[in-house]
Amino acid sequence: MRFQPNNNKTKNNFYMGSNISFSVVFSPVFGQTWEATVVKTIDALVGSCVVLPCTFNHPGSQLPSSRLRGIWHRKDDKNEMFYHEDETKIQDSFKDRTKLLGHLGQKNCTLEILQVKDHDNGPFCFRIELVEKDDNKPNSDKFSFVEQCAEIRMLHDAPKPKLRPLKTIVQGKPSTVTCSIRHTCASHWPEITWSRGSKDEINEVHRDINGGIWETESILVFIPEEKDDHTDLTCTAKFHGGKSSISTFTLNVKRTDNYNHIIIPIVAIAVTALIFGLLCVLMVKKYK
Repeated sequence: MRFQPNNNKTKNNFYMGSNISFSVVFSPVFGQTWEATVVKTIDALVGSCVVLPCTFNHPGSQLPSSRLRGIWHRKDDKNEMFYHEDETKIQDSFKDRTKLLGHLGQKNCTLEILQVKDHDNGPFCFRIELVEKDDNKPNSDKFSFVEQCAEIRMLHDAPKPKLRPLKTIVQGKPSTVTCSIRHTCASHWPEITWSRGSKDEINEVHRDINGGIWETESILVFIPEEKDDHTDLTCTAKFHGGKSSISTFTLNVKRTDNYNHIIIPIVAIAVTALIFGLLCVLMVKKYK
């Protein structure tokens, strides 16, 4: 992705990975650089939400958020804005659906899009403006990053969660099963639920994979019983916006060795023999 300044500067572009764009613009005035790292492509579930990771740097000393204005606009028309602090300047189809999650003063330009529509594919380009202290008007330092802007690939169906059961589940022994789902909306985690009751132990972990992709993992620990053999265990992932998907597998419970069918008859025979022996002894003593 490339910064497009309003004044002439020397430019140098390079990329980091297949999903992240990184650009640098050298400023001869300050001898430093304007630079940004923006996700290049990302998947989004229609009807849910998506978060576009974005960070930037600027020449000179660090500025507060009040001196910086972040704008997201269409690549070929900077006046078609997806996000602006002045909501009246935002395109009608994006009003009340976008916001900056990061603080510009902390050099974070991450954008959240809610209620993703199937036409929200972009390209989405970030623009930074320095504003004057008194009148809040932008000065001559304005930069748009219009090459390799963020593009969204639409998913109309919710992806299925991934179940990882143990190969062997033994009756009466604690067993662990994990269910994970990857998503691109770090501001609203998917909710993972299980078909088993609440008496089981459930833990949840969230991982930052890379390039705006996150993974939510639910870990179920339970003690299988004999009655659980050949029953289904279902994991459901519900995404922000209401869409959901499920994955199911059948439990194969290995029974613990049970020798009752041998022990009980032997004990019964032994007890019977003992009683019969005692009766014989008593009979002999009686008739002596």
